[in-house]
Amino acid sequence: MIRIALLFIAAVGALSAQVKVAIINTQQAVGETADIKKAQGVMEAKFKPRQAEAEKLQKEIADLQNQLQTGQGKLTPQAEQNIQAQGQRRQRELTRISEDLQADVDRERNEILQRVGGRMQTVVQKLAEERGLDVVIDVSNTVYFKPALDITKEATAAYDKAFPPK
Repeated sequence: MIRIALLFIAAVGALSAQVKVAIINTQQAVGETADIKKAQGVMEAKFKPRQAEAEKLQKEIADLQNQLQTGQGKLTPQAEQNIQAQGQRRQRELTRISEDLQADVDRERNEILQRVGGRMQTVVQKLAEERGLDVVIDVSNTVYFKPALDITKEATAAYDKAFPPK
């Protein structure tokens, strides 16, 4: 029995010496690509007017609340109701604009991440084949690894070379 265990341990040791492993932080590798950085700038510019519109509505709501507070006791009940109704309309409009904006940002971000993530997978596969790696493991699935096994920066550089932003 002991002899079998020793043979098993020796076999596992021999196998592990032959397996070439690398570690990648996929999230970091994707996030640092020139594609993602460019897309972030494009998205910020694209959605800036709608963000400004939402900020303007927030300011209007705050101004209406301030009018109610400063005019308390001075406003007629009708004027107070008008300001409250206007505030509620602005709040509904802000909610709608914010939800639509967030949905559009999320949709576009997911499309970009899906495209870049798929390309990154291809780049990592090619990098692994070039280096003769048997397996590439994401850092989120590891407890410990030697820094020399990390190919995150090389993957980002290879991606930027293979897919320069247009």
